[in-house]
Amino acid sequence: MNEQRLITMDMPPMPYYITTGLSSFQPGEQHPSRHNLGVFDLLWVIEGTLYIGEEEQQWALTSGQTVLLLPDRYHYAVKPCDTTTRFYWNHFDFGGNWQQTEQAESPVHPVRNAWNNSHRIRVRQHAAPAEFVLAERHLRQLLSYASQRPGDAFWQEQQLFMELLRLLEVGYRGKDDSPALKLAEQTEAYLRQHFQTDVTNEALAEVFHFHPNYIVRCMKEVYHCTPMEYLHEYRLEQAKLLLIKTEWPISHIAEHVGFHYAPYFSRCFKQYTGMPPLRFRKQYMP
Repeated sequence: MNEQRLITMDMPPMPYYITTGLSSFQPGEQHPSRHNLGVFDLLWVIEGTLYIGEEEQQWALTSGQTVLLLPDRYHYAVKPCDTTTRFYWNHFDFGGNWQQTEQAESPVHPVRNAWNNSHRIRVRQHAAPAEFVLAERHLRQLLSYASQRPGDAFWQEQQLFMELLRLLEVGYRGKDDSPALKLAEQTEAYLRQHFQTDVTNEALAEVFHFHPNYIVRCMKEVYHCTPMEYLHEYRLEQAKLLLIKTEWPISHIAEHVGFHYAPYFSRCFKQYTGMPPLRFRKQYMP
């Protein structure tokens, strides 16, 4: 039984909260079986043991554990509860791309596009969140909103639900972030902050106190590119924004994003986007 399955959601769009409930089963009772529910079903066990399965996967969820049941699968009771069992459940929808992966698979972290700066939620399908007490507080609040007139607490509900997902994501990342991932993300943040300056691999080594080759290896493992390749692409993404948002000359944009020679910038931009900078700008003009 694989306990390390991850559910990954590419945003935007955002997961859309629907409702929250609190279920209580006495000994001998069990969770109902469902097929193709059509929405995600996130369970938070607060007492007892819930025996539940999804397709070939089965869990015995105890207090402080969660499971995310998928909208297009068969869910069923593995066996009846043997003690009083209580759990909260959240139903939510997600209209974007999502997938189930194994933890062993290395995730790809692409360079973030200038105006499509998407985030990827990654949570364990079965988890024991470190901040479960805080999560239970949010769940009680969500349950109280469920009795109100529809729409009265819309924004509060959405905000609290996103906080629940954040707790699940933090729980995943806080425990399993590898040294390579941490260094790669630190390097990415530095490149984004200093993209206008003359950054080199040697400069990165001085900042992070690692050998340049190790930094390059970590970036290639996580982002599938070297630091200088990432920097090059990020500069061009920033140039795309400036071409749309400003009327600056091409030479000024090139210098602003870290290119010291405008013709070289134009060649790189055309190679990256398939068109020269001026043509790229004109397609967004009235």
